[in-house]
Amino acid sequence: MKRFSVLAAALIVAFVVAPGMLAGNGATADLRSERGLAGTFRGEFVTYWGSGERSFEPGMQRVVDYWFRYHIAKGVLAGALLVALVVLGVMVWRAFLRARGLRAAGLAAGGVLSTALAVVSLAAVMANIHGTAAPFGSLLPMLFGAPAGPLDDTLGQIRQQLAAGQQSPPLDVITGDYVLFHAVMAVEGAIVIAGLVVLAVLLWRWFIKAEGRTRRVLAGYGVFVPVLSLALAVVVVANTTTAAHPLPGLEGFFAGGW
Repeated sequence: MKRFSVLAAALIVAFVVAPGMLAGNGATADLRSERGLAGTFRGEFVTYWGSGERSFEPGMQRVVDYWFRYHIAKGVLAGALLVALVVLGVMVWRAFLRARGLRAAGLAAGGVLSTALAVVSLAAVMANIHGTAAPFGSLLPMLFGAPAGPLDDTLGQIRQQLAAGQQSPPLDVITGDYVLFHAVMAVEGAIVIAGLVVLAVLLWRWFIKAEGRTRRVLAGYGVFVPVLSLALAVVVVANTTTAAHPLPGLEGFFAGGW
């Protein structure tokens, strides 16, 4: 159990500090900080919009490729962390069932903490999957919060085109990645919900056969897992609606409603 605790702690640190290094190379040193990435993307976005073309220019492609690799690195680390936390959680709860007194209380707290971190890790895995699928779309929130400048004019032109129902090659790409981003989020959410439903059924089957403290632990998870599924279902419905009807979402997004 101690080994998995150390492993989980190491993966948490790696998840925070390692993705930029893993995704980067000599040509992307300026993108490793959040400020550098956002600033570079904003400048390249203005150039891209002004080009009127669908295809990215080399500067924008460099940013998008970096962000793609960044999400892959972060997703793999989040997946490894999720597995480690699940295994650790099972080990902690098994130890809790055998313990008494203060040790049992400490193990119970550890079990709750590992469960909470596992949920956060699951969310991180999902976020990085749709970030990998639509790296350009996942960069778009960085457009906001910039100092006044050429980007304001660009965003104003996008809002005008959306309001007028006009289309242009760059706006087609923006819309396509926006739809893909939300569609992937909806699909992966539906897959996770299916897995959680199966887990909930198994938990309640085990609950029927269990006794004592084991029964209480299973009951707790038997309630928590369906609640988590319902919360995720709301997210799936919202993203399905957005993917099917992207215009209202895009208008709200470029109005600063991210």
